[in-house]
Amino acid sequence: MCGRLSLTTPPDAVRTFFGYVEKPNFPPRYNIAPTQPLATVRNEHGGRHFRLLRWGLIPAWVKDPGSFTLLINARAETADQKPSFRNAMRHHRCLIPASGFYEWRRTPEGSQPLWIRPAEGNIMAFAGLWDTWCDPDGGDIDTGAILTIQSNRMMSRIHHRMPVILKPEAFDDWLDVANVDRRHAVKLLQPIEDDFLIATPISNRVNKVSNDDEDVQREISEEEMAAPLKPAPRAATASRAEKDDSQLDLF
Repeated sequence: MCGRLSLTTPPDAVRTFFGYVEKPNFPPRYNIAPTQPLATVRNEHGGRHFRLLRWGLIPAWVKDPGSFTLLINARAETADQKPSFRNAMRHHRCLIPASGFYEWRRTPEGSQPLWIRPAEGNIMAFAGLWDTWCDPDGGDIDTGAILTIQSNRMMSRIHHRMPVILKPEAFDDWLDVANVDRRHAVKLLQPIEDDFLIATPISNRVNKVSNDDEDVQREISEEEMAAPLKPAPRAATASRAEKDDSQLDLF
């Protein structure tokens, strides 16, 4: 599961890591939440390109987005079989740049938020899916979801799901929807090595979406950890048509 992330790496460093042609000058974001803009990298016309979309995938076939549950995560194990993600797995795969993400660990005192990031370096790539929804008046919007997988040993102490993190050597195959079919693409979706990520306990300021500053990621002391904690943000209820999908998460 991944319901909050951060992208604070300088734009030039992000561009170098992903190799896209644009030179966007985006500000640091410390607390990116569903329905907000999400940076992505796609393969278009033989090259990689930087694109923004709205976090929360709406499949192209949806008639009324207002009555459709927002899809912020997709299970890697079954995404190529589910109606909501099957077309995107074939035609609309992307990378999602992230400096790290947040997860909540249940404790006797409450839900302890954790800032999770690469042990080495300050940028990584999540596997993502996107689609374009068109309204009856002719407008359209790109939306997307993050693929998740069963947690590795490190993350299993925190949560049973984690984002799929792709290494640079897998970027070309994941993005090449013209020549790499979904059956091969699915094989790229594996838990990252146990020592790739580190987790730091932080305050519950991250629970509030409007808190989007560096202090959100400040490590807290043992005394602060012992204080009562607020519950983690709650997931939304799935629509009746999607309750058995088991791929729906929304804060």
